[in-house]
Amino acid sequence: MPAPDTAVRHNPKVTTALRRFAISISVLNIFGYTLLGFEQPWLWPFVALATGYTVEIVLELLGARAEGRAPRFTGGGFKGLVEFLFPAHITSLAVNMLSYVNDKMWVMVFGVIVAVGTKWVLRAPVKGRMRHFMNPSNFGIAVILVLFPWASIAPPYHFTEYLDGGFDWLVPAIIITLGTMLNAKLTERMWLILAWVVGFALQAIVRGLLFGTSIPAALAMMTGVAFVLFTNYMITDPGTTPSSKWGQIAFGGGVAALYGVLTAMSVAYGLFFATALVCAVRGAFLWTADIVARKRAEEALALAAVTQSAPQSVPRAGGPSGAESGTAPEAAGTPAACACPADACACPAPANAGAETQKTPVAA
Repeated sequence: MPAPDTAVRHNPKVTTALRRFAISISVLNIFGYTLLGFEQPWLWPFVALATGYTVEIVLELLGARAEGRAPRFTGGGFKGLVEFLFPAHITSLAVNMLSYVNDKMWVMVFGVIVAVGTKWVLRAPVKGRMRHFMNPSNFGIAVILVLFPWASIAPPYHFTEYLDGGFDWLVPAIIITLGTMLNAKLTERMWLILAWVVGFALQAIVRGLLFGTSIPAALAMMTGVAFVLFTNYMITDPGTTPSSKWGQIAFGGGVAALYGVLTAMSVAYGLFFATALVCAVRGAFLWTADIVARKRAEEALALAAVTQSAPQSVPRAGGPSGAESGTAPEAAGTPAACACPADACACPAPANAGAETQKTPVAA
């Protein structure tokens, strides 16, 4: 008998969100290489996609074999395969689009491998299932920035280099409009976006008041295409962010606050490092909550076992009364029922205080 298919499958709303994410980033790359001024070689997106697809499929095959289930891309035909590859598609294009590694294509490929592979390594229990908690594309870019100090993120003019005459404002306007519709209707991460944007503005003001940095310059970063992309398509990843209102507020506000701290410490590329650190904190919280829940469940089972195996207390002479021992006392003055057949035995008569027990003779 084949093992049951226990693979985690996305619900239709999440699948629709991933489809629109994939379409949006694909269209952006097409316009980026033809109209906007993307500076990476035009071949690199295809190399990134091939790398991401391969890593995703190979790791899924290995995971399915280890878990005794069917791979998630089987059973749905070509459509099922395409839907399975949506996350790898988004991650691969994002790593290539947002990182700048000069002419070292292998560094970009390394970042894609790390980004896709981290979903199988950095995992935590969520509602009884193992789910990845680290934002894949953000983590891949962060690892590139740490391991290769000469690398950087894509320059701000990367997205509007060939636009002028007011059209450079059209790109962020389109991204904000489409991103807001996507996050409001499908990912339901508007509380996270609100907390992130408000928190970012507050940290810019606080840094200006405490360290004398230019507040207008810090706030002006919010008008750039990179910030708009990060807000609508990076930090809102539904697979690695909380679903609850207060969880989203804590996540978005936490990323903004940590970005302010890192920037105050003169750490470059704070957006990516802050997001990775907050994702790591969330992962630690999920593991801690699961361990505590398991421990409490084990203690409850042990207590129930002890309670069930405890012997029932039997009242002894001079012991507790019937009411205390759980047995209802007989009504005062009511004789006990005779267990002998009628006219065949003698039953004790009710005893009065100070009187001896009387017996009725057996009938002939």
